[in-house]
Amino acid sequence: MSDRFGARSRLSVHVPFGLVLLVVLIGLLLISLGHWRRGSMLLGGALLLGAALRAVVPQERIGLLAIRSRTVDILLYGGFGLVIIAVAVTIRGWLFG
Repeated sequence: MSDRFGARSRLSVHVPFGLVLLVVLIGLLLISLGHWRRGSMLLGGALLLGAALRAVVPQERIGLLAIRSRTVDILLYGGFGLVIIAVAVTIRGWLFG
């Protein structure tokens, strides 16, 4: 019985990464359908979500979102997310035209 709860606990460690990955997949789907601005903003939003989750979820429950120290992860995820959103908002026109 304890093995079953241990497996559930191990799976719950990957929930934050799964949420970020789900947002990334939706963003990539939108980009592939021609909605590049919305999709790019979702990719930036996924990075901001990763930064927020890294800030509030305890170290032992963060799973694959923990790459470096907490501070470095939050700064890089948040910074890259803001840059991607800023680029998506400021580009005018269509791709290659």
